[in-house]
Amino acid sequence: MFSFLPPLVIIFVIYIFVVRMLGKSALAQLTPHDFAALFFLAYVAFQPIQIDTYFQSFIGIIAIGLTHYLMSRLSLVDGVKHWIIGQPTVLVRHGEILPANLKRSHFSLTELLSVLRTSGYPRVKDIEYAFLEPNGDVSIVPKREYAPLTPSHIGMEPQYEGIPLTMIVEGKIQKRNLKLINRNEDWLNQQLASQGFSNTSNIFFAYILDGDNELEIVSYPTNTEESEG
Repeated sequence: MFSFLPPLVIIFVIYIFVVRMLGKSALAQLTPHDFAALFFLAYVAFQPIQIDTYFQSFIGIIAIGLTHYLMSRLSLVDGVKHWIIGQPTVLVRHGEILPANLKRSHFSLTELLSVLRTSGYPRVKDIEYAFLEPNGDVSIVPKREYAPLTPSHIGMEPQYEGIPLTMIVEGKIQKRNLKLINRNEDWLNQQLASQGFSNTSNIFFAYILDGDNELEIVSYPTNTEESEG
């Protein structure tokens, strides 16, 4: 009854390492051939395993879960985590692309340039470092002169605006959120009246910031506005 467990666990572990061998690019930007490779790899790997009953399926799920948990614990151990998780790979250093690292990571130049553009850095020379992380994401550290400007750079101390709390969604009052700010529907109706709304039926969305009590309202578009869109 349990003869399927050893091959199931072994194939699961082998499958993980084969996916690692496919490279981080298979996780970063799933191209059609990457998707096909992962799909058919899973099919070929697990198709021979015969699971005939619900009980066997249940046991198999537990076995895979425990194996995954064990590998997660092993990934915390120095010397082992490199083989399970991997490590970041430098793709760009001081504004220069490292072709050898691209090749080793199975990450094409086209994919890299696409990621840089979508991240707001079309020029490679503006980048200090770009790392291909173990999960396939690309982390970008821009050069200091090209880093996004923040208030701290110019000595400003921005005021806290608070977290938006939804008050009305498609004409319906969110009573739970009203309670969170210690307000009631009478207060909300007063706020609506002050902005020219007699009821909530014409309101698509309304919210306030928990740092103040100013209600921001987005009303339903008129027929004229809809036709212009």
